[in-house]
Amino acid sequence: MADTDQLAQRLEALEGKLWTRSYLMKIAEFDGATIAPENGAAARGEAMAALAGEHHELLCSEDAVKLVNDLEDAVASGAVADPKLAAEVRTLSRDQREARALPTEEVEAWSRLTCEADAVWHKAKVANDWASFEPYVDRIVEALKRQAAYLDDTRDPYDVWLDQYERGMDAAAFDRFFAQVRGTVVPLVRAIGERGEQPDAAFLTAHVDEARQRALSFDLMRLVGLDLADTCLAFTEHPFSEGFAVGDARVATHIYEDNLMSNVYSIIHEAGHAAYELGVDPAYARTCLEGGTSMGIHESQSRFFENTVGRSRAFMGPLLSLLRRHAPEVYGDVDEDALYRAVNIAMPSLVRTEADELTYPLHIMIRYEIERKLFAGEATAKDVPGLWRDLTRSYLGLEVPNDTLGALQDTHWSGGSFGYFPTYALGSAYDAQLVPAMERDGVDLAGACASGDLAAVRAWLKEKIWRWGRGKDAPELILGACGAPFDATFYCDYLSDKFSALYGL
Repeated sequence: MADTDQLAQRLEALEGKLWTRSYLMKIAEFDGATIAPENGAAARGEAMAALAGEHHELLCSEDAVKLVNDLEDAVASGAVADPKLAAEVRTLSRDQREARALPTEEVEAWSRLTCEADAVWHKAKVANDWASFEPYVDRIVEALKRQAAYLDDTRDPYDVWLDQYERGMDAAAFDRFFAQVRGTVVPLVRAIGERGEQPDAAFLTAHVDEARQRALSFDLMRLVGLDLADTCLAFTEHPFSEGFAVGDARVATHIYEDNLMSNVYSIIHEAGHAAYELGVDPAYARTCLEGGTSMGIHESQSRFFENTVGRSRAFMGPLLSLLRRHAPEVYGDVDEDALYRAVNIAMPSLVRTEADELTYPLHIMIRYEIERKLFAGEATAKDVPGLWRDLTRSYLGLEVPNDTLGALQDTHWSGGSFGYFPTYALGSAYDAQLVPAMERDGVDLAGACASGDLAAVRAWLKEKIWRWGRGKDAPELILGACGAPFDATFYCDYLSDKFSALYGL
C-alpha cells in the first residue's frame, strides 16, 4: 500500500475531478432555473446527463474504490493524523458506497428526467396545467423507488430518501415530530382564528415596483452579512439558492410588485442558505466536505435569519430603515410596532413560501402526507390535486382555487426532491434550539438584531455550524452546539410563547 501522503495526494486529485463536474452541473442547473431559454432544456439535459455520468464513473471506478479502501485502512490503523483527511475519507466513503449502488445509466437517465421535468413544471405552473406535469411526477416517483431499492432494498423507499436528506430520520421519527408540533400549532391557530382580530396592515400590499425591490434586495443581502463579491442575485419562478464554491454562492428570488414582503423574506431566507455555504472552512474547498451537511441544518440557517432574526421585534428598526429608504411613500409613516405585528400576522394562506411562521409547518405536513401516499402506492400523480385540496381544507381551512396555488406551487418535485419538505419544519426546530445555546455562550442576539450588526451572531454560527461543512452530520452538530440532542420542545415553546404574546392568548 502506498504511504499516506501519496494516498492523500491521489485523493486530492480525485476530489478535484469530482468537484469540477459537480460545479459545472450546478452552473447548468442555475442557468436553467433563471436565464436559460425554454427551447434549450433538451440540450442542457444531455450535457448534464453526460456530466452526471462522468461524475458517477469517476467516483465508482476501481481505482477510486481501492483508493478509498486504502485510506480507510490507514485511518483505522492510526496512520492518518489529519482530522480533515479522516473526515474526507469518512464522507467520500459513504458517498461512494451509495453511488456504487446505482448504475451509471440510471444516474444519466435521472439527470435527463429531472432537467426535462423542471422545464415542464415552469410552464405548467404559469399555465395552471397540472395535466402536463402529472406524468413526470409518476415517472420521478417510480425512479426514486427503483433507486431506493438499489440503495437499501430492506427499507421502505420513502424512509431511504428521508434519510438521504436528514441522516437518521425516517417516517416514524417525522411522525413523532409532526405530532408534537401539531399539538402546539393547531390549537394556537384555532385560538387566533376564534379571536377574530388582526392588525391593520394595508401597507403589506402596497405597490412597490420591481426596480426598487431589486435595489432593496441587495441591501437586505448586505444586512444579513453577505459580501456581494461572494454572491449574485438572479430572478426565477421559485426562490432558491445554491452554493457553488468557496467565495461563490448564488441567490435567486421572485418579485411581486404588490407583495413586497414576499421578496423581503425570500431574500433573507435564501441569504441564510448562502451564508452557510460561504461559511464553510476554506480548507474544505474542492473536496467532498464542501457544502451543507443536511437539508435540515441548511433550513435551520435560512429559517433562523428569516424568522428568528428577520421577524423579531428587535430587527424591525434596521428593516424599517431599509424599507423607508426604498419605499418612503409606503413605509414613511409605519412604525416599528406596526411593522412587527404585520410581518407576524398568523393567518392561514395558500402559498407555503408566503406563509407566516406559525402556520408554516402545516404546509409542510400537507406535502409530507402526499409524498407518503405516493411512495406507499396509495395515490398516483392524478390524485395529487385532490389530495392537496382536501389536506389544505383540513389543515388550513382554505379552499384551493387552482393548481398554480396548490399542487404546482413548489419546484421541489420537478427536481426529484421527495423527502426534502419535512426538513423545512425540522430546520425551524433546530433553529429554535440553537438560540438559547447561542445566548448561553454570551451572544446578545436581540442587541445584534436591533443594531443591524449581526457579526457576533454569524461568528457563533460559523464556529458551531458553518465551518464544519459536510464533516459532521446533524445530530453531532446539534449536540456540539447545544450540549444536548435535538428536542422539538424548544420549537413548540418558542411558537407558543411568541404567538400567545402577539395575540394576547
